[in-house]
Amino acid sequence: MMCNRLALAEPLDDADVPAAEIVASTRRNEARTVKATVSSLRNCGIPVRDIAVVVRDLDTYEEPLYRAAIQYGVTPVVWTQLRVTRTRPFALVESVCEVLGSEELPPAMLLRPLEHRWSPRSSTSSWPVEPEAVQESLQALPDEAQTLSEWIEELEANAEIGERLVTYAEWLGDCPEPTPEATTDVLTGVVEAYEELGLTVTKENDSPSLVDTERDARAVVRVKTLIQQLRHKYADRLDEGTVDRSWSSAAELNQLIATQRPGRREHSNARAVDVFEASDVWLLDIPYVIAVGLVDGEWPQQTGSVVPPELQEAILRGDGRVGALAPRSAWTTGRDRDQFDDTHRAARDGLIVTRHTESPSGEERRPSPLLEHLDTDVVSAEERRRLVSTDRKLPDAVVAMLDAEVADGE
Repeated sequence: MMCNRLALAEPLDDADVPAAEIVASTRRNEARTVKATVSSLRNCGIPVRDIAVVVRDLDTYEEPLYRAAIQYGVTPVVWTQLRVTRTRPFALVESVCEVLGSEELPPAMLLRPLEHRWSPRSSTSSWPVEPEAVQESLQALPDEAQTLSEWIEELEANAEIGERLVTYAEWLGDCPEPTPEATTDVLTGVVEAYEELGLTVTKENDSPSLVDTERDARAVVRVKTLIQQLRHKYADRLDEGTVDRSWSSAAELNQLIATQRPGRREHSNARAVDVFEASDVWLLDIPYVIAVGLVDGEWPQQTGSVVPPELQEAILRGDGRVGALAPRSAWTTGRDRDQFDDTHRAARDGLIVTRHTESPSGEERRPSPLLEHLDTDVVSAEERRRLVSTDRKLPDAVVAMLDAEVADGE
């Protein structure tokens, strides 16, 4: 038997609400089942704000859920964490800190803020610098790394490189020492200039849906908040003596704050059903939760690792010298178990779990072992057919979750 090193997640308890299990043949049929269930619950008088759909991985379900939503007239709002560290505004701030905090800079690092659309504040439409112009400037610069002071002299002495690079060099030379207040002022100015000019470029290059523009705009707001949080965190760490006063320290703290999980998002579309990733339902309280994709290999997900299975097992057992190594939660699917636990704890009045039995190529998909922790009422194939038919009759196991008055209406 493996020891407690395997207990990387709390054991699952039975849900303290009724749970129904609906099985469909394919992922698309499963998505139809989910939207038919949402539509039928709404027809029973359940407010859409009292229903939420939860998936382990939105990438595999977003498209089929949207297709099914069109058929059943259910508008979905898909909530995902804004991965702010993968956005251009965050990359811009990070690259500025990198330039200001490095002892020696290769030319590519020096010009990276320009690649991320650095612009001076209160500038003109000639900013930001076009990617082609940045590459041309890069080719014109010496290949060897230099200190920031040397680069500033180089850029100012070679005006033929471009007037905008001279402006950039002058700005770098005017940046103050990285006190908490100065750091906030400099980085706020960088983001505000991006908001004024960089966002325009994103919109011009965007698709008609303006998805990239919306994400860019959200990132600007989030990065501004991070910079304000950075000021206080940086000041506290300086007082404690745990960091030195440098742009590099500010960048590291900004990265730390950015990767902390934000709280629950609120939205204004009160007529749409929420679709969450399982990582986002912690501590939520929702009357009816539909957990989608309870298939072995998907939830919990099989995670690849460069560590051989035999070594993983030895580490998990705590055998010998390798027992001193820290096991990863991914080896025991602990994170997926915890998120499934969060999902069924979020359900106040009823939990509905769905899964499919076939892959697109017809291979068998087995039920998730997480279902073994639930006492579910399995919906018959005939009840599922009635649910997705024009009658849209809810299965008995779902009707039993409803208040008596609502159930009588059904």
